[in-house]
Amino acid sequence: MKVMGQLAMVMNLDKCIGCHTCSVTCKQAWTNRTGTEYVWFNNVETRPGQGYPRTYEDQDRWRGGWIRDKKGRLRLRDGGRIHKLLRIFANPKLPEINDYYEPWTYDYENLTSAPLGDTFPVAAPRSQITGEPMKITWGPNWDDNLAGSPEILAEDPILKKVSQVSQEVKLALEETFMFYLPRICEHCLNPSCVASCPSGAMYKRSEDGIVLVDQDRCRGWRMCVSGCPYKKVYFNHKTGKAEKCTLCYPRMEVGLPTICSETCVGRLRYLGLVLYDADRVLQAATVEKDTDLYEAQCDILLDPNDPEVIAAARAGGISDDWIEAAQRSPIYALIKTYKVALPLHPEYRTMPMVWYVPPLSPVVDAISRDGHDGEEVGNLFGAIDALRIPIQYLAELFTAGDVSVVDAVLRRLAAMRSYMRDINLGRETQPHIPAAVGMTEEQIYEMYRLLAIAKYEDRYVIPTAYTGEIPAAAHDMECSLSGDGGPGMYESGPFDNAAEEAVPVAVEAFHAMQQRPGSPGPAGDARPRSRVNLLNWDGRGVPAGMFPGKQKQ
Repeated sequence: MKVMGQLAMVMNLDKCIGCHTCSVTCKQAWTNRTGTEYVWFNNVETRPGQGYPRTYEDQDRWRGGWIRDKKGRLRLRDGGRIHKLLRIFANPKLPEINDYYEPWTYDYENLTSAPLGDTFPVAAPRSQITGEPMKITWGPNWDDNLAGSPEILAEDPILKKVSQVSQEVKLALEETFMFYLPRICEHCLNPSCVASCPSGAMYKRSEDGIVLVDQDRCRGWRMCVSGCPYKKVYFNHKTGKAEKCTLCYPRMEVGLPTICSETCVGRLRYLGLVLYDADRVLQAATVEKDTDLYEAQCDILLDPNDPEVIAAARAGGISDDWIEAAQRSPIYALIKTYKVALPLHPEYRTMPMVWYVPPLSPVVDAISRDGHDGEEVGNLFGAIDALRIPIQYLAELFTAGDVSVVDAVLRRLAAMRSYMRDINLGRETQPHIPAAVGMTEEQIYEMYRLLAIAKYEDRYVIPTAYTGEIPAAAHDMECSLSGDGGPGMYESGPFDNAAEEAVPVAVEAFHAMQQRPGSPGPAGDARPRSRVNLLNWDGRGVPAGMFPGKQKQ
């Protein structure tokens, strides 16, 4: 048993309101520069719908992820080394700009410079790539709230898999079944993008499992874009490099949640550490039936309270702080203890580590719309059995088509909702409700606290990568992502107080620094300081420049 740690995320889809705040803040933090206008490391899709890029789940077309051959071995669906070598200079299995969307802005200058006339001037759309006027025909969330669904839904790859897809089924889905699906890179345990990269630029960090791109080694072959079944690797046409979600590792290393989690309005995201057996990842990914992949992936996640696992983790170099973080992890609780979180498309065999609590709200809404009590456990259980088509859709997303697993999850969520209603109304509890789904009253209540009213420190249990004292040289550290074309923030480091102009403080560095400039430090730095950044002052001592000196007479 080889124990390793993986930082993972769970999203409670019942709490997503589709506001796209997570997408916008991620865009501003990571892809707000030339060459990444079309790139969204985080996007929120309306399901059913085609997604972003269009029909990315159609692997017969895009050929992403892994497949199991007749001998029981894993093979890249897009082909091995020879196939990649034959088309290394011309890769046809790539989404085009029309599959994403042509990014645009508006000619705002026309609003102020247009000559006087009888009509109001307009800000016509212009392409951010060519600068020419354009007609908007698609966007990163074009099917938002089922917009244009009669035409768009027909091309939904998941809806095509659902049996008896007819116009009646589509209309029923349109009326009773819609939810939002936020997506980021899955940071898989068995990432096909890493295996697809000819130059070895894609790698998975051994300490926390985050999948990153080495910008110095990337040669722009774009095989990683083809290999990723979730199409969460993007090509920057300005730098000629591949880019992807970094799980905000500068923030995670200092114990801060990702920017999408921090700014999420619905508080639906959970972050934490899980321990897994690295020796069994390949075995789990090569199980024969796709419907067995969910259970196989759950089996390799280890109990952090097991003494044998703790001993193996320590032997593998995992610190006690990280073991303790894994024991308090909301991720393990939602996946293994309460069994309500499911992986996205386990049939791709990448072992994804961004999991989802499927939505119960469409079922409740369907009951309430008919004039019945949407919180009564009998009505909820009956509706789950009756609404077979929506459950089949969820099963195609989260369990490779295994309806029974999704049904069990929805029953646990329904039992929690009905049980807690009695408590909130001051009525006697009904112990048979949690017993009906194999849970105790205490487990139901703990699951409710975690899913509904968890505090900040309960939703984000993130071990830090920094131990001991920060070296004095770190005071003048530069952002490693501030190079030409990089997603860094400023030319000078956030702690360079000797700069002529003050610069904003990077939140990540602010939390990482324990000995901050402006207070007496071991380095004895006596450089002249023209400005004092109060956000970076720890209150110890009086830094030079805080108070003006006495003027000579």
